[in-house]
This record gives sequence, structure tokens and C-alpha cells, in this order.
Amino acid sequence: MNPGLTLGQVALPQSRAATHAVARLAAGVLTHAQWVCQVKAWCAALQQVPGQDVALYLDDPLAFAAALWGAWHAGKTPVLLSDTQPQTVAQLLPQVAACVGPWPGAIGPAQDATVVDAVALQPLDMALARLVLFTSGSTGMPERIEKCLAQLDAEVHALQSVFAADLAVDGAQVLATVSHHHIYGLLFRLLWPLSAGRLLGTSFARYPEELVQQLQAAPSSLLVSSPALLGRLPAQLDWAAATVGLRGVFSSGGPLPHEASVLAQQLLGHSPTEVFGSSETGGIAWRRRAEQGDTWQTLPGVALRVLDNGCLAVQSPHLPAATTWWESADCVEASGDGRSFVLLGRSDRIVKIAEKRVSLTAMERCLQAHDWVQQSRAVVLEQTPEGSPTPARVGMVVELTDAGWQALQQHGRRHVGQTLRCVLEGAVERVALPRSWRYVAQLPVNAQSKITQHSLQTLFNPVVPLPRWRERSATQATAELYIQPRLRVLEGHFPGATLVPGVAQLHWAVSLGLQAFGLDAYFADAQLLKFQQPILPGDTVQMQLQWQPDKGCLQFALTSARGAHASGKLLQWRA
Repeated sequence: MNPGLTLGQVALPQSRAATHAVARLAAGVLTHAQWVCQVKAWCAALQQVPGQDVALYLDDPLAFAAALWGAWHAGKTPVLLSDTQPQTVAQLLPQVAACVGPWPGAIGPAQDATVVDAVALQPLDMALARLVLFTSGSTGMPERIEKCLAQLDAEVHALQSVFAADLAVDGAQVLATVSHHHIYGLLFRLLWPLSAGRLLGTSFARYPEELVQQLQAAPSSLLVSSPALLGRLPAQLDWAAATVGLRGVFSSGGPLPHEASVLAQQLLGHSPTEVFGSSETGGIAWRRRAEQGDTWQTLPGVALRVLDNGCLAVQSPHLPAATTWWESADCVEASGDGRSFVLLGRSDRIVKIAEKRVSLTAMERCLQAHDWVQQSRAVVLEQTPEGSPTPARVGMVVELTDAGWQALQQHGRRHVGQTLRCVLEGAVERVALPRSWRYVAQLPVNAQSKITQHSLQTLFNPVVPLPRWRERSATQATAELYIQPRLRVLEGHFPGATLVPGVAQLHWAVSLGLQAFGLDAYFADAQLLKFQQPILPGDTVQMQLQWQPDKGCLQFALTSARGAHASGKLLQWRA
């Protein structure tokens, strides 16, 4: 079995043959020698930066990987931004000495061939080379996590030791539906393939239709995906023809529901390999439901024990201190072999409602047994008066099945809510039954395909109405928006008149453009803005979006049965 290079060796000219293929591009193969030259160009540029931390955000995975190793070899600490939303940029960029990405004044690779050739790359000290990334956690607020290269290297080699035998296919290309800007995508799309010598995938599949096209174009491939996409694969696409060369499927970011695992195996021909862990802990365990069922197997080097409160604690070389026990909030049932366990839920999801202890996880499991419910998530809704000693109520977000949507259309929200409350009455104290319900086509996820408390709470007092997508392609999208009377942007803008302000409508266009087309949220100019008539509570409006990538232009129009409401163009900043 090929053990792979250490991450400290990956970018060295002598670590592989000069003609070794790093990626397959439309113009031909990118060789190891060519990629190393890109690393040296970034190293030369970043060596001129006086500070230590450098923000890094590049959509092209090859350029991102070259800049990443270039920063390490320049003695810098790359700070990975998970997105380019204005609030993320405003919070994080002031903390760094320089930035590489889509911002004014950003650094690019050195262009002088003489300067680039003079760079001599040496093996990295993996205890000193570091990386900073951010996780949203449960609150949605970025939390800084710092890792040394030795931690990442230990995880890469743990994955290689477990899965290399199954993936020993020459020329296998890594395809992905997840971003490389967070830990899962970073490891599985870039670090592990570069260490193992696999072909990097250069495309990002946002939709199943794009994934089918990419699978068909790759003679041999591995898929790095998420529970969010694997649970919603449309059966009508030609998966049989597309997956002839598919050698394996990985999933992380949260446990894959049993039904989603079965669906993925039926359509893709592989039981997905799930990896359990977090940004803080790194990988902890793995499973394939077709083989292990609900049981997770620990990765090499990971030790586990169950605390008195039933929660999982781990020791791992993926942690900052390999001999320290990390205590999680995951309740588990451990097996007798000391190397496997079954997840039972989160201990931090026990809340008090009117002095009654309530398990939000138990409520969700109870609902998910009903024919109308695909998935559900409970959220504690805070309520005035401020400082109340107990949360006032529980809200429930329900992803409906086809049968659930039919019931909603035929009988209405009140009937569906009463029926689901009755389902819970036998398992939950009456005072804790959900009083607010939201029905969605799919549960909201962030850029890491994780469901956060912030995203759930926003549904109950949103800034952007929950979109119901009518059309989504690479350049065209249409979303239907119902303007709830409690929409947060209706509050306080126009005394005596409750309507949606124009600045909120622009925010909707940016937010939905980001969702539909995977755009960076940095826009420098707005043109041809027209606001013809107000949008009022109770309106249902259509947001039509058109993306012109060659011009960096997002066109939008808001209409309803009453006619046109607003339109305009948003232009991205261009260097």
C-alpha cells in the first residue's frame, strides 16, 4: 500500500517525478513540476509580507493549494475564510497582515521568473507550520481554530491507511460537491489527494445535474459529498451511465440518514463512507451503513471512552495535545471492543421548558417516524421579557415528504400542525409541545452543509424570506418568496407604513444569488435600480435572477401578481 507523502514533502520538487499528473485540465495535464512552480511563485510573493497571518480565499482548488503551500513555505500562517460574506470579511480581514482572494489590494503570485526560480523549497517543519480556520459552531458566530501541520498530516495518513486499499485505482480523479475552504473539503479534496498522488478535481458540482456531467467526463473518480446532497439525488437522472467509473463516495458534516444512505447506494452504486468528527477534533470514526449499520469504527490512533454522563471523550493525534482527552457533547453507546460506538444524540440538546426537562433530539426522532416528515429540527425560541429564567417555547422546522406537502396543500397549515402535535403528545410534556412550525423543502444548511441554531432561528424571524425555488441552473434562477408579517426587515424603517425597504431587496438579491450560483458576496456597484411599487406583508413575490459570469453581473427582478416591484444589476469587483 502506498503510504503517501507527508504534507511537509508534498511541494518539494524532488518528492515526485516532474511529469507526475497533479490534475487533468481541459488544456492538458498539470504536472508536479508545473504545480511546484506555482507554489514557488506564491512563496516568493508572500515572503515580502511583513506580518504572520495571511487570509486565503480562492475558488480554484489548484490555485488555492499552490497559495496554501506557498504560504507555509514562506513561513506564513494561512487563515482560511469560509466565505466572502461582508460580515465575515469585515470581522476577519483586519486581523491579518495581507490577503489572497477577491479583494482590493490582494496579493497575487510573483510574476518575475528570475525571482520565482531563486526560491528553494525545503521540507516543512510540521510542528511549526500552522493553519487557522473558522467553524460556525451552533451559534453561527465564527470560532477560530488553529492547527499545526502535524495534526493534519496525522489525519491524512489515518485516512490513507484505512481506505487506500479500496481506492487503489490509477488516474482516479476527486470530484466534490463541498468547498475546500473548510476542514472536510480541505482534507478530502486537497491534502489527502496531494499526499496520496491522486488527481485533484478542479470543478465544483452545486447541483445533481452538474454532478452527473462531471461523473460522465471522468473515466475514474471518487466523490466527496455531503449529507445534504446525497439525501436529495433525483432518481430520474441517468446515474447508471454516469457512475460507471465511480470508485467510492465519502460523506461528512453530519450523520447521513439511513434512507439517504440507501438512496445513494441505489443510484451511485456505493454505500457512502461516512466520516464523523469536527473541525476541533478532526476525524474520529467512520462507517458504511451497508456494512456497519449504525456502528462507527474509530480511525487509527483514536482512543475513546464514555464519560459518566454518557458522552464521548477521545484521545487523538488530530488534537493539539495527543495525550489530552477531548470531551464532546455526543451521547454514545460504546461496544465492548473499545473501538466502536453508536451515536445516541447530543447532550446539549436537553432543555428546560417551564421547569420540564425536554430532549429536542427525542422530539425530532418521534416526528421523523411520521409519513409526512422527512427530517425535523427543534429550536428553542427566546422570548421577552429579557432575562426570563426559562425558554418560552419550542419551534419546529419540518422538511416535508411528498405526502406531507400534499397534506399541507389539501388541509392547510393548521391541520398539519395539529396532526404533528398529536404525534408528539405521547412522548413530550404538553407544556413543551412546539407552538411554532415552519415547513421547508429542505433544512437550511451553511457553507459547510451543517444545520446551525442560527439558521433555524432565522426562519422564525427572518431577514430573507425562505425561498421556494422554481428554477435553478448555472445562469438562471427563480425563487418564490412569501412576505411573512413577522419578517424582520419590515420593522422600524418607515413609521406608520409596514413595507420592505429597497436596501433589504438588494440584500435578498445578493443572498439568493449566492445560494443559486455559488457566488462570492462581494459586489462593488449597483446599476439601473428601479423600485416601482412597495412590497407589503402577505405578498408573494417572484425573484428572477440572471448571472452573467463573463461580466461579473447579477441581474434581478422582483414581481408579483400586482406587477413589477424592483429590478437592477449588481456588479462584482474586478481587479
